[in-house]
Amino acid sequence: MSPWLQSLLESPLYGDPRLWRLASIPLTAAAVGWATNWLAIRMTFHPLRFLGIPPWLGWQGIIPRKAEIMARTFVDTSMQRLGSLPELFEEMQPEVIARHVEKVLAPRLEHYTDDVMSASTGTLWEAAPLATRRRVYTSVAERLPGLVRAVMAEIGSQVDDLIDFRHMVVTRLVQDRALLNRLFLESGEREFRFLIASGWYFGFLFGLVQLGAWLLSETWWQLPLFGAAVGWATNWLALNLVFRPLNPIRIGPVRIQGLFLKRQAEVAVVWCHIVTREILTIRRLMASMITGPRAGRAREVIFRHLKPLVDEAVGAVGPLASFAMRPDDLAAIERQLERKAIAVSGDPFLDERFNEERARVVEQMLIERMESLPPEQFQDLLRPCFKEDEWILIALGAALGALAGLAQALFVF
Repeated sequence: MSPWLQSLLESPLYGDPRLWRLASIPLTAAAVGWATNWLAIRMTFHPLRFLGIPPWLGWQGIIPRKAEIMARTFVDTSMQRLGSLPELFEEMQPEVIARHVEKVLAPRLEHYTDDVMSASTGTLWEAAPLATRRRVYTSVAERLPGLVRAVMAEIGSQVDDLIDFRHMVVTRLVQDRALLNRLFLESGEREFRFLIASGWYFGFLFGLVQLGAWLLSETWWQLPLFGAAVGWATNWLALNLVFRPLNPIRIGPVRIQGLFLKRQAEVAVVWCHIVTREILTIRRLMASMITGPRAGRAREVIFRHLKPLVDEAVGAVGPLASFAMRPDDLAAIERQLERKAIAVSGDPFLDERFNEERARVVEQMLIERMESLPPEQFQDLLRPCFKEDEWILIALGAALGALAGLAQALFVF
């Protein structure tokens, strides 16, 4: 029998400090399990920017560091399963968008028309009679509804060619790494709390095993060895309980499934709310169309529908055009029309209420589709944040556990 165990059995339980030294073994293991899991979660998401001396001496959260990869995964896996860009745009109801654009632009048409027509280097527009200008205003106002509907219909039919969906999403998430973190942190909030708390309980259980081994053979190297095992095992076990088993297993009345997978309906609501308010918004889609890599195509579509207005406006001015306009005045008006159309194209989408209305419509569609995903696809929403460099976090947990065990061997025993 171990001398420690022999002396413990022969002494008063609460009076011998050796008892507390032995008790420190499972308690230290529990603390190590909790601390390594907490640190693993922390280092997964923080800091947002590299902290230290690049390229190797320092740390950046795994998710922020892999922001572009994560964003591409988001587009290529999650969004492909939940809905294509044409489906999303159709769900936003282009006809409703067109009516909203008309409503916003109608009161501003006279001002817009003056800006465009005044671009002429001559004095044609300023010299035109008020009745003539009013005739142009009326013509533009009458043609606006049909023009907007035609533009929106063409955008809907070519949206894949007009918007680089991957570029839009990747740019958004790379520029706002905190938003990328939120996608994971808020969707898996309960799982992350479990990961941290479970480190304490699993660590304590491993510590009891370690205590038994110590009582049988008091060798100092056991403490750092078991500490490393606790740091590694608590991380590995907790992660697997979040995602495994993939499909529910019944043992008597108990239904067992990975914690994240059991909450599929709850996670869908949280995840889709963030996505439809901060990533896949009508405002961002339209902005990406006008300013993104394929902006030239979108501007061509818009200008092609607007150009007849210029011809009609110039023609409405009548005989004055023959002597008041110089050869390059029409080209100047067309350039100004294009610039003005681009400048005001985002105005209708600054309306927060309208953005919220469209977001709710798309959100409902995404929630329904996410709830129907099979477990192996649903887990991909959260699992990527652990797959990337997971071994680093587990190895770090093992190293910290070994250091804690070594400190225990030196200062406690």
